[in-house]
Amino acid sequence: MSAQNIVTPSADGIAASAQAAKKGRGLPPVDKWDPPFCGDLDMRIARDGTWFYLGTPIGRVGLVKLFSSILRKDGEDYFLVTPVEKVGITVEDAPFVAVDFTVEGKGEAQTISFETHVGDFATAGPDHPIRVERDPETGEPSPYVLVRRNLEALIDRKSFYRLVDIGAHHDDWFGLWSGGKFFPIIPSSDVEV
Repeated sequence: MSAQNIVTPSADGIAASAQAAKKGRGLPPVDKWDPPFCGDLDMRIARDGTWFYLGTPIGRVGLVKLFSSILRKDGEDYFLVTPVEKVGITVEDAPFVAVDFTVEGKGEAQTISFETHVGDFATAGPDHPIRVERDPETGEPSPYVLVRRNLEALIDRKSFYRLVDIGAHHDDWFGLWSGGKFFPIIPSSDVEV
């Protein structure tokens, strides 16, 4: 019987594979890759967008951006995917945090473009919807915007407060217009005047 080499996934190995697969300036086509599952990696993305490896925050912004470029969500699980391996990671809430936005236009013609903590941009609209989950006990909102593929960004608190300032009422809902679509946040009847 021949011995088989079993490779334990590591952040260094994933980073090297991701760097080798990166071509041009765009995002790697992780949705087209189908490598074997190699196990879980002790990597976690906290709710505030901080990436941890082996319990320690990853301080190199370039490395976080590289890892974020090969992130994929299959079902409810998150993976780092390269052409040769797929490893599971833990995501506490959403993998990205929308830390700022710009607005052009007003009313139904308004567009809202978000920027994430890793430098991704998404203009809210039919392809990048905004959604808000409310805590059933406290009513506290958790707003999200779809950034790419099926990966969302949690909209940070300061940005959400700014969004509320440009909100509007439509069909008994208070929400936001962007890209020709209305995104409801809260029933108009629940808005304190």
